[in-house]
Amino acid sequence: MSWFVFLIVAAISGVCMAVQGSINTAAGKIVGLLEGNFILHVVGLALVSLLLFVFGLGKGDLSKFTQIPWYGYLGGIINVAIIYGVMYAMKGAGVANATTAIIVGQVGMALIVDCFGLFGMEKVPFTYLKALGIVLLAVGAKLLLNSPVK
Repeated sequence: MSWFVFLIVAAISGVCMAVQGSINTAAGKIVGLLEGNFILHVVGLALVSLLLFVFGLGKGDLSKFTQIPWYGYLGGIINVAIIYGVMYAMKGAGVANATTAIIVGQVGMALIVDCFGLFGMEKVPFTYLKALGIVLLAVGAKLLLNSPVK
């Protein structure tokens, strides 16, 4: 599969994240942030269960779950923190401001993961072009974050 296809899928995922965060925040405003987080995870569990066990769409092997490294189980915990954090941030800062901060955090951490090859990922060297990209990202974020939510 081409590198471009992966980037298109990533961009679509980014769009989904902004929409998801907005929808999750709307649910949280009604039932509460933690309660909304719970409901969203139950719905997600129901969907993935349906896809795996009813439609048989999985291509992996669940019996190998004991081979997952310890940090592989943190994803579920981190997902709860992410959804709560996004709901909280969007509620107070607005969708664009919160998403800008999210992207800066994601890219910053992604560079660290790449640079050190954390969590079993392949090491990707840090270059001056990536440093320039971070500077430009910071400038763009500053421009986007100049208008607080009223």
